[in-house]
Amino acid sequence: MALKDVKPTRSELIGLKRRVKLSERGYNILKMKRDGLILEFFKVLEEAKGSRDAVGEKYERAQQMIALANTVEGAIGVKAAAMSVREKPQLTLKQKNIMGVVVPEIEASKVKKNLAERGYGVLGTSAVIDETANAFEELVDEIIRAAEIETTMKRLLNEIESTKRRVNALEFKVIPELKEASAFIKMRLDEMERDELVRLKKIKAKSKA
Repeated sequence: MALKDVKPTRSELIGLKRRVKLSERGYNILKMKRDGLILEFFKVLEEAKGSRDAVGEKYERAQQMIALANTVEGAIGVKAAAMSVREKPQLTLKQKNIMGVVVPEIEASKVKKNLAERGYGVLGTSAVIDETANAFEELVDEIIRAAEIETTMKRLLNEIESTKRRVNALEFKVIPELKEASAFIKMRLDEMERDELVRLKKIKAKSKA
């Protein structure tokens, strides 16, 4: 706000004081929101660390099992067992709200299956195939969970950055400029009042002369 554009009137001063109060109230609310979002972010960050470790572990387990299954059943046997699965995982994407931030909530079904749902015959395969299927189902389940957590974390981080920019703008630009304009108007009004008093004294002195 350029001071040259400020009108030194009482109504302008009242309006500026009102805007200062509103800006300070908004600043406090946004600051509380920012701090709350940061706390939520660190909670989700802990979940993300755990989820990343779990994905890594389950991936290693799945790789070990597929290598063993290929050795025991052969690549063709493993592929045949995989192709016999008809039920594909189903994902339902919902939403939840964390301090005004909309984040995803993923519901997965038909990821983990029982022997009958896998489609391959129990008699025609070994237990290694079952263990391999279990390992990959657990990996997929963990990846879905990780996707939800990572997306939540990203959205919270974006909102934190946006809120921080607004807090900084109010703290270092908007509120100081409004206060500077208020101080300028008050100074000008005081000057005008003094000038008016001097003028009135001169008129009074002339009338007595």
